[in-house]
Amino acid sequence: MRAEALQLIADIEQSAGLLRRHLDVDTATRRLAELNAKSEDPTFWNNPELAQKLMRERTELEDSLGAVGKIERELTDATELIELAEAEGDAGVEDEGVSMLRVLKAETDRLQVAALLSGEADGNDTYLEVHSGAGGTESQDWARMLFRMYSRWAERSDFKVEIMDETAGEEAGIKSATLLVKGHNAYGMLKTESGVHRLVRISPFDSNARRHTSFASAWVYPVVDDKINVDVNESDCRIDTFRASGAGGQHINTTDSAVRITHHPSGIVVACQGERSQHKNRATAWNMLRARLYEMELEKREAAANADAASKTEIGWGHQIRSYVLQPYQLVKDLRTGATSGTPGDVLDGDIDAFIQASLAQRLTGRKADIEDVD
Repeated sequence: MRAEALQLIADIEQSAGLLRRHLDVDTATRRLAELNAKSEDPTFWNNPELAQKLMRERTELEDSLGAVGKIERELTDATELIELAEAEGDAGVEDEGVSMLRVLKAETDRLQVAALLSGEADGNDTYLEVHSGAGGTESQDWARMLFRMYSRWAERSDFKVEIMDETAGEEAGIKSATLLVKGHNAYGMLKTESGVHRLVRISPFDSNARRHTSFASAWVYPVVDDKINVDVNESDCRIDTFRASGAGGQHINTTDSAVRITHHPSGIVVACQGERSQHKNRATAWNMLRARLYEMELEKREAAANADAASKTEIGWGHQIRSYVLQPYQLVKDLRTGATSGTPGDVLDGDIDAFIQASLAQRLTGRKADIEDVD
């Protein structure tokens, strides 16, 4: 068997073993059986809050156990396919088997990082804001590209996405936009993406075809659920209503349905225009504000608990975290972890798992893109 195939098989087996131990498969299986039995009890929904909590736990266990089982089945299938191809001297089928192993290795890497997410809000849905930097049309077009990159990543990762707010640029792109990403561990997977992203390219808006550098910022903060209490004094806030922009038909463009809330003590501003109803937009904007305030508190806790580590990782709003170079060469480089990609087109189409995994591994384990020894 090829050396690459043997190495991939060994890596996947090791990752699967780590996932099984982290999950404690035997205990998880027994707990799932208990939850299934409880859900069949006629009185199960008499306490809706507890029932919903147990159903979330059941879904998470089913997903985790299913993912481990899927890895093991697909590893067996790929290994058997390669062995059969070797016996029959079919190089094409052998290549197919090795490709299956590469895909499976990438999936086990992603699951291994996801298994380490145990922060207070890691499992929650998340908001992701993108803002253009100084530079007018150039930065606004870059902000649109960045927003699309995260939207594509979320869709490829089977998360549900909703656009909560979007402000178009004067000529192209966007000034700002907010995306709601829904799914288990959405915040945990995206939380290290906050920061400044730098683009270098030949500008499509420059008639002299000169190279330009543009900046856009991403900001990630978790949706605050019923388990997290965040008090907001309404007297500290200013609420503005305005006419929504963009698609949505006659109603959305002729009524003041969009809502903006400014929290004076923190300076935080949130806006929502995703719904036709001002009432719904107002409720969503309050949730977004609570989420931003909660994220601010999380950052304070992390800085206080581990100031030295925070200074080393340099994760925070306003810090340049990644550079995307399209000309004169092609390279995407994460400035925190050193992770790189020579195919920026794929990265901008949402292929950012390697960067997310590397930054999470560094943040969670204190090592660059290395989680193999974490149990």
